[in-house]
Order: sequence, then C-alpha cells, then structure tokens
Amino acid sequence: MKSISFDSTNAICGALFIATGAFFAYQSVGLDLGTALRMGPGYFPFILACALILLGAIIFIQALRVEGEPVDPFAWRGMLFILPAPVFFGLTVRGLGFAPALFFTAFIACFASRKMNLVFAVILSLLLTIFSVAVFSYGLGLPFERFGPWVRF
Repeated sequence: MKSISFDSTNAICGALFIATGAFFAYQSVGLDLGTALRMGPGYFPFILACALILLGAIIFIQALRVEGEPVDPFAWRGMLFILPAPVFFGLTVRGLGFAPALFFTAFIACFASRKMNLVFAVILSLLLTIFSVAVFSYGLGLPFERFGPWVRF
C-alpha cells in the first residue's frame, strides 16, 4: 500500500491564502465592480482576492501531492533584521533623505542572512540605492529629497 504524502506547512499556508482571499473577495463585492474597461472601486481588490484564492488553491493542492521538508527552527535572525529595516526607513527618510535612508535600510536587512559579509552588504546596499534613485527620482520624477537636512552641509 502506497503511503499518502502530505506537506502540512504548505497546506496550512494554502488554506490561509484561500481564506484571506475569500474574505477580501466578499468585502469587495459590496463595492461597484464595473467592467474590465470601466473598473469600479471594487474591481481591482476583487481581482487580487481571486488571484490570492487561486494561488492558495495551487499551494494547497501541491501540498497534498508532495511530502514536505522538516520545518527549521524559528528564524530569529531574520525577524531581528528584516522587521526593523522598514521602521528605520520610515523614521529616517525625512531627516536623512531617500538615498541614505534606503542605503542603511538595505544594509540592515542584508544581515538577516548568515551568509552575508560586510563587503557584500555594502556593495548590495549601494547598488540597490543607485538603482532605486535612478528609477524613482530620475526615471519617474517622484518629488522627494534625495538627501535630507541631516546630511546636508
């Protein structure tokens, strides 16, 4: 007799996606959906909720077909570096400006991985900052200060 393989972690994640998508789909039905050419205020949230339901269903079905890997211990390092990074950005973007705040935010988040070293973190943060300033400031012309009052001479 063939044993049934089951990945409980992905099954739970898929079920949560489906439940969350169903909740938001139900909430958006009260709004005017409109059509694809004339979208109402509920159209985009409804489409995103349906996409979440679809992705949740795919994850759930896949979880029933494959055996899951053992779950690692809780990733405290990731929590300690990833979660404070956007908070740091929000608190410093007006004072430091977009470029320095983004650089330090990326630098903080880099150390969520045990494999990261100081040189690679600086290079990665610098490249991300250059790319983001080029796209958002120069490419899209968004009106924000690249360098804030805390770093001006």
